[in-house]
Amino acid sequence: MDVKEFFELSAGKWFSHRTSHHLAFKQSEDGKSDITIEMLAKDDPEVIKLCQQYEVDPALANCGARVNWNGTMEWDEEKHTGSTVLVTVPDTDNPSQGKLLREMGYAEKTPVAGSYVMGDDGALTLTTEYETMSSEERLWFPSPNLRMRVSVLKRFGGFSMASFTSEIRMGGLKPTAETSSQTTAS
Repeated sequence: MDVKEFFELSAGKWFSHRTSHHLAFKQSEDGKSDITIEMLAKDDPEVIKLCQQYEVDPALANCGARVNWNGTMEWDEEKHTGSTVLVTVPDTDNPSQGKLLREMGYAEKTPVAGSYVMGDDGALTLTTEYETMSSEERLWFPSPNLRMRVSVLKRFGGFSMASFTSEIRMGGLKPTAETSSQTTAS
């Protein structure tokens, strides 16, 4: 599976359940979200705009996606909603890795470019460096309608949070038969 196929398999509506462990405080919390992932064409205006923002030739983009979320965390009553655009730009020498351009970061709510590596096992690893922290996230599909994520945030040279997320496809776009058979065979 390549990164474009991974994003295509991710398209649709998902129910997400996350458990986060705040290591410094020795506390954990649960969160639940509805997530919608929509594929964007390479020539979509949002993909082109994001590439231009990072001074990347839009012709080098492999794929784009818009991610919307609406969720809650157990420690507050506040709704956590948002949206971001993601664009993958493969390395010319090794297309299984490259840049991941984000309209909004995962750990800090600012535009950020990170990197991705698509593993031989079908897992996608995202690494992002922010001004005050870094994040590493690994995503994989045990089946076409179940996606798993683990992530670690490091702040000031030490671990600050680790989380595990399971996501269940709730409808929307269905994976193609070709992508489904590739995931099942892995």
